[in-house]
Amino acid sequence: MNIIDQHAKKLMERCKDRARESGLRFSDETLEIILKNEEIVRLEAKGFIPTMYDYWVDEVRTLQGIGAYEIFPRRTYGMFEIVTNARPPISYYNVNNPDWLNVMIFYHVLAHIDFFQNNAMFRNTWRDDFAGQALADKRTIAKLRREHGRWLEYTIEFARAIDNLVGFHAELAKSMDRTPEPLPKAGFYFDVFIQGKDLPQSEFFREMELYNRFVSEDSEQGEQRFFALKQAKYPELGALYERYRKEWKQSPSDAIEFIMQNSPFLNKAENEWMKQVIEIVRRTSLYFQPQIKTKIMNEGWASYWHEQLFMQNERISGHEVQFAVNNAQITALNRLGLNPYAVGLRLFQYIEEQADQGRLSHEFKRLRDITARDKYDQNTGNGKQSVFDVREQMDDFLFIHLFLDQDFVDRHKLFVSERRFNPIAKRWEYYVKSRKAEDYKRMVTATLYHPPSVTAEDSNGTLSLHHHFEGQRLVPEYIQSTMVGIAHLWGGTVTLRTYEPTVTTQPSVEMAIVAGAPRVVRVENPQATWQAVRYTANDKKVTKEALTGERELAEVAAWFSEKR
Repeated sequence: MNIIDQHAKKLMERCKDRARESGLRFSDETLEIILKNEEIVRLEAKGFIPTMYDYWVDEVRTLQGIGAYEIFPRRTYGMFEIVTNARPPISYYNVNNPDWLNVMIFYHVLAHIDFFQNNAMFRNTWRDDFAGQALADKRTIAKLRREHGRWLEYTIEFARAIDNLVGFHAELAKSMDRTPEPLPKAGFYFDVFIQGKDLPQSEFFREMELYNRFVSEDSEQGEQRFFALKQAKYPELGALYERYRKEWKQSPSDAIEFIMQNSPFLNKAENEWMKQVIEIVRRTSLYFQPQIKTKIMNEGWASYWHEQLFMQNERISGHEVQFAVNNAQITALNRLGLNPYAVGLRLFQYIEEQADQGRLSHEFKRLRDITARDKYDQNTGNGKQSVFDVREQMDDFLFIHLFLDQDFVDRHKLFVSERRFNPIAKRWEYYVKSRKAEDYKRMVTATLYHPPSVTAEDSNGTLSLHHHFEGQRLVPEYIQSTMVGIAHLWGGTVTLRTYEPTVTTQPSVEMAIVAGAPRVVRVENPQATWQAVRYTANDKKVTKEALTGERELAEVAAWFSEKR
């Protein structure tokens, strides 16, 4: 592992100037590292964060990668590039890359860095040096490993089993509030204390008018005089406010934070170290959440810019064919499956074109005449600004939901495919199921990262987890071991209410060609209904029971009603 040589660094600094001239914004300092193939294999398991804490699962993956490389030593990483969202950003390149290829890749890297440092989903990472934080966490884990041995490994394993339940959006919202703190005394009095007195509305307004008059007459001592008067009427007021301030804490953002705050087991003095470990796992997961939620946008943005910028660079001279081949390998639209680079790139190009013609306006959206739509062109010149706005404000879900329309699907001849088994030919066959934008959008949305929505509460000492129904089941083979792990962290009984499909099969009649003649064939069509169940973990044992309450049935019915 070596820092890139000065010749290549000079070329990359010129790339930065051209990228900034085109509107990209990123920090001055960047770090570029050259890796050999063997080093790439070793860093893959660490997510290309060399300072990441050590964990035995990562070591196993590293050994698997080394073994695979020894068996296939000619495996190469010619188009390899990885960017770490750190301070400074770190990018990695293969030692076998020629200069022209590194220049092309660096334009791709600069667009990634621009995305990391300007997209709103990354707000909580803008001021952080994740590589430095990871190094501190690595040293903490190493110290605790020496002190607690295998119990540390169990704690990491149990925490990582639920690290997809972190409250990313709740944490993002908290970051908008710069000074989260308990209510001041006036806020407590009017919003909490007096609300419990069941006063008539007129009395409540008189209290507010009295407070405002005291404060307006004496801005320094008015509030103290008001509360001296109220203290005489409500002697308990002062003690209740002090207890409120002492017990105040922010509501937990997710199930992991709820367990850390409320677990009787973790809050024992001898187990406080476990909370350090769980917080490290949670913080690491939160840091990578925005990258997972913007995969299509991020890769599309990088592809959009490396294509534009490298085609204007003198380094392309003599390498046009090689560039075209490499670029096609990255951005070709798959007939089956989904290439995030290709869809993201074309959507950004589509947004730019639509904005330039004024087609993102409500006026165009209301047009129903196909001829008028085809001829519509306001020549606004807003295309570039629009793609920068989209880059700054959206994630993958909004990106796909707002801009992937029927015109886009028709232009690129996109479709949803499905496969069926041909019992006559004894093989699977793929066919075009739909060319509608809504169906294609639904297919792409289904590939997006969407962890289960699980809320937690303390029910008389039992940790109650509720998986909110969203039309998907939890992975069955993970439930038991994950529940046992959560029960260990909680130190008692844990319940999980979730939903599982029950399949009933109904035969239907279809026509098929058998031996050259039409014949009626009975086809089994599985129909799924949903059953609410409750898992209970206690003393390393997990049991399951069916639930038939109105609450569970209503939640499923409400979800399907909304989807219709």
